[in-house]
Amino acid sequence: MTSEKTRFMHSATTPRAAAVAGILFAILFTCCIVLLRLATPPDITDLNAWTDTTRRMVSIALALISLAGIAFLWFIGVVRDRLGAFEDRFFATVVQGSGLLFLAMTFAAFAFGAGLFAALRIEGDHITNPDAYVVGRAVMSQMFNMYALKMASVFMISLSTLWLRTGVMPRWLSYVSYAVALLMLFSLSLSVWMVLWFPAWVLVVSMYFLIMSYRQAPSDDGDGSPAPLAAN
Repeated sequence: MTSEKTRFMHSATTPRAAAVAGILFAILFTCCIVLLRLATPPDITDLNAWTDTTRRMVSIALALISLAGIAFLWFIGVVRDRLGAFEDRFFATVVQGSGLLFLAMTFAAFAFGAGLFAALRIEGDHITNPDAYVVGRAVMSQMFNMYALKMASVFMISLSTLWLRTGVMPRWLSYVSYAVALLMLFSLSLSVWMVLWFPAWVLVVSMYFLIMSYRQAPSDDGDGSPAPLAAN
């Protein structure tokens, strides 16, 4: 009786936890990107372009990114847990590695930007080398918009491959994930808006988890793994 109750609770709560974590990540991450994009002037060394409002927006974005990262870590864990016994070790390693690399590069880029912002706020009119800020922003842009974006694409592709192999997710969602991932992977644009494809995808997956958590019956397997879905 206790074993049956444990398996029921595991099956019932894991998809909803994944949905909550993914939705939180999508909202927080999108807010961070939008706030930074709207607040940061084209020339960060132009002190006249910075206002109290834009500085406050940047500060909020830098504070929210850590919460978004925590939610994404939870999302990685529960997405892998949903695969259960159907998980392939090779692709599971790629999923986890690419997800962690995306998060690490995102944190590094935001930390780099936070350092630039702090130096600009402290130094103020005493900035002696504006070129250093130009180089710093270019490094941040490359790290975040190029390399982190590619790791997010690999995360989506490897996870979609697992979904197709195991059948735990519908085929249409896997194919949509492939399309979005390839768009991000081969995009030559450094536009910050391109990054928003990733939280949008996480939001769609999370909403699907949330809907299915109310429809699916608990698994009959001993390990609490979800049963494969019929191909759609």
